[in-house]
Amino acid sequence: QVQLVESGGGSVQTGGSLRLSCAASGRTLSFYRVAWFRQAPGKEREVVASMIWGGATTYYPDSVKGRFTISRNAAGNAMHLQMTSLTPEDTAVYYCAAARGKGSYDTWGQGIQVTVSS
Repeated sequence: QVQLVESGGGSVQTGGSLRLSCAASGRTLSFYRVAWFRQAPGKEREVVASMIWGGATTYYPDSVKGRFTISRNAAGNAMHLQMTSLTPEDTAVYYCAAARGKGSYDTWGQGIQVTVSS
């Protein structure tokens, strides 16, 4: 059974940076695609970064492009989200997720809070 556990969240001031990590255990070789999502109070969950697990293809929405970077480690058991130039609009609970195929994400972390103050 695959498990994902996020770490690295917290509070930061506007313009600051944070690096989120997601530790993966289990059959990580079964991953096809991974992503980071976020959900702010009263808003729907949205993807902020995704990548093909075995390659370099990445995706970022315009709201974070140039500020967020998704990556994975060489061992294939962790992924990261480097966030820079943070604003209060980035305040949300952040989740890492993995998909074993080209369908929906089927494995999720528990979520971690990121708070950006002005």
